[in-house]
Amino acid sequence: MPETTPRVWYAAYGSNTHAERLRYYLDGGRPPDGAREFPGCRDRRPPERSVPVVLPGRVYFATASPVWGGGRAFYDPAADGTARGVAHLLTVGQFSDVAAQEMYREPGADLDLTEALATGRSAFGTGRYETLVCPGLLDGIPVVTLTAPWPMPDDGGLRAPSAAYLRHLAAGLAGTGAWPHADVAAYLASCPGAAGHWTAESVAGLSAPTAPTGPPARPSRCRPGPGRS
Repeated sequence: MPETTPRVWYAAYGSNTHAERLRYYLDGGRPPDGAREFPGCRDRRPPERSVPVVLPGRVYFATASPVWGGGRAFYDPAADGTARGVAHLLTVGQFSDVAAQEMYREPGADLDLTEALATGRSAFGTGRYETLVCPGLLDGIPVVTLTAPWPMPDDGGLRAPSAAYLRHLAAGLAGTGAWPHADVAAYLASCPGAAGHWTAESVAGLSAPTAPTGPPARPSRCRPGPGRS
């Protein structure tokens, strides 16, 4: 990939932690048991790299997923704690097309990331994944992700995720080789929305331990960008 191609790390913390799921956003098509057909990206190459990452903030579950049932994963960068995910190194064009599909829009135009990269946040709409967050940098390259416009709600606004969704997220995180199966299960069970409904043991029991898709990796930590601490 030419060095002049603008790139970002797309930090996936939900279903796109799983490389196979992300492939449908890149290549197009309907995932197994998927509710819709993805048009795919203009540039259908796989990520240049995919690495486990730890972000400041928390992942929580809320609203209702028409695909998985139960709550969906969202990210609040201002909440106390840390969030685990997988950062995929994409071109700005690829990320823009992935974001468009998450926003239920037609891909094909690059997003203006100026505000998000300068301030850490930019809203492209009021929908559930129409807020762009840039929590910092990884290897000097901006980290970006998508989330809801609201902060993490209290218990009344949370919703427990389904077994199928947790199984998918656990496979994506454990597949990096950065965290053992039991550790991933404990992490997911502790996320607001899942906590009190799922235990580490019940999440671990959803599936057999996932074999890493590559050599063991240490998770990278997202570093604050310019003007943010």
